[in-house]
Amino acid sequence: MGRPVEASRPPARDLDFAPAGGEGPLRSLLPPLAVLALVLPPHAVLLVGFLDPAHLAELLSGLWLTTQVAALGLAIAAAAGIALGVLMSQARWLERSLYPYAVVLQTVPILAMVPLIGFWFGFGLGSRVLVCVLIALFPIVANTLFGLRSVPRGLRDLFALHRAGRLSRLVRLELPAALPAILTGLRISAGLSVTGAIVGDFFFRQGQPGLGILIDLYRARLASEQLFAAVILGSLLGLGAFWAFGLLSRWAVGAWHEAYADDTATGSGRTE
Repeated sequence: MGRPVEASRPPARDLDFAPAGGEGPLRSLLPPLAVLALVLPPHAVLLVGFLDPAHLAELLSGLWLTTQVAALGLAIAAAAGIALGVLMSQARWLERSLYPYAVVLQTVPILAMVPLIGFWFGFGLGSRVLVCVLIALFPIVANTLFGLRSVPRGLRDLFALHRAGRLSRLVRLELPAALPAILTGLRISAGLSVTGAIVGDFFFRQGQPGLGILIDLYRARLASEQLFAAVILGSLLGLGAFWAFGLLSRWAVGAWHEAYADDTATGSGRTE
């Protein structure tokens, strides 16, 4: 009699489901995690970066300057963006003439424009503000134009029936109807203005240092505690700006706009 035939069993699989001839996904995560464990400071050491009196005043001074630059850049971007949106909403030829330039400002990398900004406006505080304006401008323009063009046709016909002029339609109908969209654009640009203020610090270093200059300085010194403290402060500033304009939107249009009214009703526990 011949030997009994043994049923073949499939080979055992590795626990990390490694593909043939390569490393598994779990193994591939080990090197980055090991690097993070070496680079990230412990929580106690990170607190030292905030509480160290030698650096706390420096961080707060940089935070205050970055806040000023971001606020000024956002204010200029808001004024220019709303004005451009209103102009483009009044005539199609103005939209076709101006809107491509707004798109170009959004799509061209800021790194490509840094040399021109430095040559024309110097390397001081004004150039940092200009970077904020360029980064924060497009969302305001786009949302303003969208809001002004989204007025219901029935309301437009009603104003036309009463023979309202163009200025009356703009002030009494289009701008109030576009306010939620405008505030949404401001909310987006508020966070972008903080990004612009920090990015501008990396290229325009004349004058008092902001958070961007401090981040680059701590990076060069390998001062990880102060570096992460500056990064966290910049993140909190951006979140605070976004949150503040969210509250402004709720206060300005929350009583009558559907989205904010529904959100308010849900938050207060009311149901329809």
